[in-house]
Amino acid sequence: MNFLLRLLCLFSFLAITGAGCTSQKKSAGQPIRQLKLVNEFDLPHHLQFHGTTVGGLSSIDYVPSEDVYHLVCDDRSDLNAARFYTAKIRLGDKGIDTVQLLNVTTLLQKNGKPYPNKKEDSLHVPDPEALRFNRSNGTLVWSSEGERIVRGGKVILTDPSINIIDRKGQWLDSLPLPANMHMRATENGPRQNGVFEGLAFTDDNKTLFVSVEEPLYEDGPRAGLKDTSGWIRLIKYNMTTREPVAQYAYRIDPVVQEPISAGTFIVNGVPDILAVNDHQLLITERSFSTGRLTCNIRIYLAELKDADDISGVVSLQKSPVTRPVQKKLVLNMDSLGRWIDNVEGATFGPRLPNGHRSLLFVTDDNFAPFERTQFFLFDVQ
Repeated sequence: MNFLLRLLCLFSFLAITGAGCTSQKKSAGQPIRQLKLVNEFDLPHHLQFHGTTVGGLSSIDYVPSEDVYHLVCDDRSDLNAARFYTAKIRLGDKGIDTVQLLNVTTLLQKNGKPYPNKKEDSLHVPDPEALRFNRSNGTLVWSSEGERIVRGGKVILTDPSINIIDRKGQWLDSLPLPANMHMRATENGPRQNGVFEGLAFTDDNKTLFVSVEEPLYEDGPRAGLKDTSGWIRLIKYNMTTREPVAQYAYRIDPVVQEPISAGTFIVNGVPDILAVNDHQLLITERSFSTGRLTCNIRIYLAELKDADDISGVVSLQKSPVTRPVQKKLVLNMDSLGRWIDNVEGATFGPRLPNGHRSLLFVTDDNFAPFERTQFFLFDVQ
């Protein structure tokens, strides 16, 4: 960091309580031992902003140069056009004081038009799940899970995508998909609603990691109760060439709780990832069981340094990985003793008054009256 940047950081820290230089540039080499909850801030249910219904917040990303946050909404253009919000999150001595929405931006297709909903055009409906700001060029990258419906003679296949847009939401480009990430009518490739949930830039923005929420069909079954056989893939992109260069195997935990009614829906997967440095990720695992109102959230520190590149491995069931990603539990949110909803986004924020890095999580309320849009602020220790 040059002298001028250091000086600007110092002035920002002195001028604004809780603001200042982001921890993202300083993350490399700093171990994460534990996360201490500072406080929680909730948005009102069905909050209205600029003609849109606020909810479905599936990612959060801090832009240190502007001290603002971008949050993608996973509304599939059903309530309002697919979009992301820009917000100011003010931190005080006791944590988050306010969350103030500043703007809403419509995500645009290549043709410059908003994305349709399923009634208008079922083949081009988006499913926004992650969004990150690229500090090197001022663009944004967002991911869509696509669609896979194969039932009753009806087949709808829309590939997942990783899209590059400008600050106004205009489509600029998309990243090429690895061969095993295309949707298929057969039980091959990604599962429905279990694809690109997490994006993470390294500090220099030269590398982008993309997480697959649930196992590919070839890699084995989804997470179950009391099993540890679920494998998801982490994809590494070179952002200079914009090509995928590696994939890594990460073992997900079993589902935490039995559903209230046996045989009903259960899931555990990865809703977001966050780069600590060029070889470590903070990985969020979210477990949900039908009938349980809250989710079970675990945060892991994942080490990729010695992991095998499995790009050429067709099936992790048939060809078990020798050296997977190693993971270490950093936080089990069950230990917080409070309501924890559907955590889907994570970002490092500004430095706290004590000089520590901050970490913020946001929950997706699914626009449901019994769920909450929560912001959790943590002190990184």
